[in-house]
Amino acid sequence: MMGRRWLLAGGAALAGCSVLPQQPYLQRRNWPLVVRRDTTLPPDPRGRVLLVRDIRAGPGLESNGLQWLEPDGSVHVDFYEQWAVPPAEAVADDMRHWLGDAGLFKAVLAPGSRMDADYVLEGELDALLGDLGSNRARVALALVLLDQRPGTTKVLLQKTARAEVPLAGSDPPAIVQAVKAALTQVLRETEADIAAATR
Repeated sequence: MMGRRWLLAGGAALAGCSVLPQQPYLQRRNWPLVVRRDTTLPPDPRGRVLLVRDIRAGPGLESNGLQWLEPDGSVHVDFYEQWAVPPAEAVADDMRHWLGDAGLFKAVLAPGSRMDADYVLEGELDALLGDLGSNRARVALALVLLDQRPGTTKVLLQKTARAEVPLAGSDPPAIVQAVKAALTQVLRETEADIAAATR
């Protein structure tokens, strides 16, 4: 009987030791990377047709996690603070909407359209992050614009559009806001470059 009591007491003690303090639950936040032009202009009925291909993700930008550089130069990719869709996918969608609203073309297409395109825009997203050391957000987008009309295939534009915007803070909402502002500058610059190249 005594032995049984010791077994019961020992089991209770082990059960008590196995209880660990609960970790606080961290909810994942999904941030939409949506940037739109301030004004919407009607399509040019006499204009050309532009195809915007899917933007490629540069090294390290394949994941949805919000990224920032720590002051020591290390890259942090957050698991709980994420873009709602992969950044390169969002940037391609933003580019199509932006150029479609700029009134430069008769139509701005996505891959899979059956309409023939006069121009093709390709790109790679090379940077989209906050830099806590310099207190700025950075966006870099490499672009190539091709004229693919019959008999005139050539490169009209090849450049990397870059923008930096000061961070209002070091927390994720401040980084998101600054990144979107930097992307707005990149899209505005791209619109101007394409307008000049296709004039």
